[in-house]
Amino acid sequence: MKGSDFLNHSQQYWHKQGDKPLFPDLLWARPEMKSSAGKLLVVGGHAQSFAAAAEAYAAAEQAGVGTVRVLLPDVLEKTVSRLFPAAEFAPSNPSGGFATRALAELLTASQWADGVLLAGDLGRNSETHAMLENFVGKYTGQLTITKDTADFFCAQPTSLQARPHLTRTVLVISLGQLQKLGKSLHLSYAFTSDLGIMQLVELLHDFTMAYPHLYILTRHHDQYVIAVKGTIGTAAIPGEKPIWRVSAAGSAATWWLQNPTKPFEAITTSVL
Repeated sequence: MKGSDFLNHSQQYWHKQGDKPLFPDLLWARPEMKSSAGKLLVVGGHAQSFAAAAEAYAAAEQAGVGTVRVLLPDVLEKTVSRLFPAAEFAPSNPSGGFATRALAELLTASQWADGVLLAGDLGRNSETHAMLENFVGKYTGQLTITKDTADFFCAQPTSLQARPHLTRTVLVISLGQLQKLGKSLHLSYAFTSDLGIMQLVELLHDFTMAYPHLYILTRHHDQYVIAVKGTIGTAAIPGEKPIWRVSAAGSAATWWLQNPTKPFEAITTSVL
């Protein structure tokens, strides 16, 4: 497609957000009471770290979530319970990650929530990965995935594709993870680091038209890029944010659960 043809075509699906929100009505309509501002379950951590879960918790609170529950492996309970009173605990395995038995508690907690965020720092244990695959296959609500958890699902996306009908997943991922996802899905094109913004917009448009159950939040140099069912948004990143995925995921998950029928508008607004 020629540059001029692309620009004309892309005007139908590419929306650019500047300093002001593209969708100010979402700001005006925000819940005034915490009881109606949504319930988010954050899952993450292993024996060596719970930083991602704590960061996601803080980001969701800052974004205005109603209530957050945080589920960590119980190997962390003695050291974390005083430092992080919001934490709850599920069975862990000898490697320090979630055990298979944690699935029941995760499913129970997810029934309480309006959305679940798999925040990362879950380690590379195969038992933990198998448990998460099982969870993703059973959970029918709004699911947000980032950091090393996204690494796993980008490499093995079958369970995301097999999620129950009409369920949706937000992947808050780097371009490298997006490239890994494309390879795993055997795409005929690649999300390489040398793509220009126009090329990335076009490829994400095509990708999310082909995989409408996957919503993407990534970044290209100094811009966030949001892709939802063929609609693309770009937004300038305010200030220096070299470490961004977990905080962006916490904010995106919060705005999405508060606006479940407007995922593109919600995720785009969340990056302000």
